[in-house]
Amino acid sequence: MTKEQLQESAQYLQQKGFEAPEIGIVLGTGLGKLVDNITEPIVAHYNHIPFFPLATVEFHSGKLVYGSISGKKVVVMQGRFHLYEGYDFLDITYPIRVMHLLGIEKLLVSNAAGAVNLDFKKGDMMLIDDHINLQGGSPLAFKNVSEFGERFTDMSSPYDADMGKQLVRIAKKQNIRLQRGVYASVVGPQLETRAEYRMLKILGADAVGMSTVPEIIVANHLNLPAVAVSVLTDECDPDNLQPVDVSEIIAIAERTEPKMVQLFRELIKTL
Repeated sequence: MTKEQLQESAQYLQQKGFEAPEIGIVLGTGLGKLVDNITEPIVAHYNHIPFFPLATVEFHSGKLVYGSISGKKVVVMQGRFHLYEGYDFLDITYPIRVMHLLGIEKLLVSNAAGAVNLDFKKGDMMLIDDHINLQGGSPLAFKNVSEFGERFTDMSSPYDADMGKQLVRIAKKQNIRLQRGVYASVVGPQLETRAEYRMLKILGADAVGMSTVPEIIVANHLNLPAVAVSVLTDECDPDNLQPVDVSEIIAIAERTEPKMVQLFRELIKTL
C-alpha cells in the first residue's frame, strides 16, 4: 500500500461526486439497508475503484454509497472484507484509509456477532466498549506504517466515549435494548467450538465475531473517532450448543436491522 494508491482511489471517488463526506459507515452481515435512507445516492462498485479489494461473501454487496443521511454527508461501505476470505489486514482496512482521505471525521461500524455473555439474547444489540484481537496480526504491522501515522498506536480507549454515550441515550429514548460489552474478533470462517466459547468467556468477551477490530485499529491510527455496534444473532452457550444455521443468523440480523438503522440515523443527527 502506498500513499499514491490511496490518492488514486480517492480521486476516482471525488470525480464520481464523493465530495467531502463527514461520516464513514461500515455495514455488517445482513445489515445493508441503511443505504435505503440515503438521499441522492451516488454508487461506486468496489471492482471499479482503483486498488480496492473485491467483496467475495454472498451476503455482502460490495459497493460504496455516498449521499446524505439526517442532513449529513456520508459514505457507506455496503459490504466489508474479512481475513476468512483470504484478504490480508491491509486489504481489509484499505477502504477506511480511503474514506479518511475523502474527509470523514467520524466512523460508525456495525457487525453481526454471537453472544458469549448468556445474559445477552439474540436480537439484542451491543455497544462495543472494548475489544480483544484474536486474529493473530495487525493492520499496522507493515514496513512503511510510520508514513501513515504513529507506529505504536495507543489503544487505551479505542471506541469514542462521546458517541457511545449518545447511542446509549438514543437507545433509552427509543426503547431499544442496547447492551454494552467486549467484542472478541477471531479469524473464522468456521464457528467456535464449545471449548473456544468457554475460553472466550474466561478472556472476558461478551460477543464474538470475525470483523471490526482491524477497522477500529486503523481508525485509531488515523485519530478518527469511531463507534461500533454488534447485532447479536445467536447465543453461544457451550453447555447447550446447537448446530448453527447461517441463514437463521442472516434472518435475525435483518429483523434487528431497523433498530440499528434508527440508532445510527439518530446518532448522525447529533454529530
